[in-house]
Amino acid sequence: MIAWFDETFLQPTMIQAVVILSIVSAVGLYLGRIKFFGVSLGITFVFFAGILAGHLGIEVNKDMLAFAQNFGLVIFVYTLGLQVGPGFFSSLKHGGIVLNSLSMGIIALGLILAIVLHYATGIKLSDMMGLLAGAVTNTPALGAAQQALQQIEPGNAQGVTDMALACAVTYPLGVVGVILAIIVLRALFQSKKSESATPQTAKDMETYVAEFGVCNPAIYHKSIKEIMQLTDRHFVISRVWRNGKVSIPTSETLLEEHDHLLIISVRADVENIKVLFGEQENVDWNKEDIDWNAIDSQLISRRILVTRNRINGVKLGSLRLRNLYGINITRVNRAGIDLLASPNLRLQIGDKLTIVGEANSVNNVGKILGDEVKRLENPNLLAVFVGLTLGMILGSIPIGLPGMTTPVKLGIAGGPIIVGILMGAFGPRFHLTTYATQSANLMMRQFGIVIYLAGLGIDAGAHFFETVFRAEGLLWVGVGFALTIVPVLIVGFIAAQIVKIDYAQNVGMLCGSMANPMALNYANTTVEGDEPSVAYATVYPLSMFIRVLLAQIVLVLFGAS
Repeated sequence: MIAWFDETFLQPTMIQAVVILSIVSAVGLYLGRIKFFGVSLGITFVFFAGILAGHLGIEVNKDMLAFAQNFGLVIFVYTLGLQVGPGFFSSLKHGGIVLNSLSMGIIALGLILAIVLHYATGIKLSDMMGLLAGAVTNTPALGAAQQALQQIEPGNAQGVTDMALACAVTYPLGVVGVILAIIVLRALFQSKKSESATPQTAKDMETYVAEFGVCNPAIYHKSIKEIMQLTDRHFVISRVWRNGKVSIPTSETLLEEHDHLLIISVRADVENIKVLFGEQENVDWNKEDIDWNAIDSQLISRRILVTRNRINGVKLGSLRLRNLYGINITRVNRAGIDLLASPNLRLQIGDKLTIVGEANSVNNVGKILGDEVKRLENPNLLAVFVGLTLGMILGSIPIGLPGMTTPVKLGIAGGPIIVGILMGAFGPRFHLTTYATQSANLMMRQFGIVIYLAGLGIDAGAHFFETVFRAEGLLWVGVGFALTIVPVLIVGFIAAQIVKIDYAQNVGMLCGSMANPMALNYANTTVEGDEPSVAYATVYPLSMFIRVLLAQIVLVLFGAS
């Protein structure tokens, strides 16, 4: 019995590694339910449970621990990329420049503050890079800095170890610091969400419903197909009112003077559409002369899921659903983001189409698109493993930069998330089904991040407390906390107050800039929808690459001392 206990729990075997990682994860997840002042740190407690296990002297097979930790991180970032990929590039076009600019501001402030504190406190620059990596919870940056240190001082093994320890000391407060900053920003700005506008770039791309009157003689007696060729704007004419009757138009429908149109577009195109048709009326949904929802009782509105493989990647216009079935597709919802149903939009498995038309026609369209929820319950694991392979290959490719003898790499975090985003966005064009239900994707993400945190905590826990509670350690803690919270609060305040970034996008951007998935997990509990995750993925790839690059450049340029 004693031998069994020793082999299962104390000896660094494969079985012991799985058992200890599972126990640490379970304890951390249970403690994560505890709330302090109404706030729960959730899965972040897994990291603290791992630190406690390491402090108590529990040793796990190093190879098993490294594999579990790294594989968990890879699973998390790849599935995160898959989740936000479908809406990533539309987000990048509409608000990504603003978000990435703010992200670069956080990185620049953190780096400047680190260099200033290096000279002010006397902390070695190599240790400062370790503190910065922990403060921004960016272990790939730590690895890059360690490689640069080995290049500068090949025999300095202790410096490499100290850098990792510095990262471990500041990592917990790096996690907590961003969460605390989110709590402050939430208290200051989320309650004022209705009073503050979203950034102009994002607000302009919101779907917008407006009523227009046809008053432009240039389009009289022209079909909708001919009229659409007169402009480069994309919009949907949902219904036409003529002589007291509402109808659903086809591309061959001719428009006449004084027709009234219900049009769905993006807000930025309203003025252009007004010029095209000649008039925009103030919409009054209580008007008795035009009741778009009740005049024709034969019309129904229904949301239909795209589940048929042969539809995956097909352009909406090529299906000719409007002409063949007399229906109108007013919206396409993809990964929580509403997209305009333009003819050039390529459909993807999992898209939700809002369709208006007669009941029989809508049902027939549902059969064409699939609309079988059960088919979405089985994720395509082939795409997952292909994506993981490609992500690891991309992350391992050395990228040579002018003036640097050692090439940089995207690493196990940067490569998989980029491939995940690309596969989520463009996989359907190659008829590759990457869709997974939200619960399946969340399960994989949570499993990956929990295993990663458990391994990281156990690895850092052995010398954690003895380092923290000495004079140098306390200085490290204070410096690390400053490196975390000062840039986040400054840029977060600027984003909310000056740039007028929406709260959900703001906190997602902050978490992505700090490479902090634990804080993102908390941020997602404070809002509805996936806006924080989309903003996170919008800035994460660039900020990850820049941080990995700067960690090496700083040590090469300034030295390690």
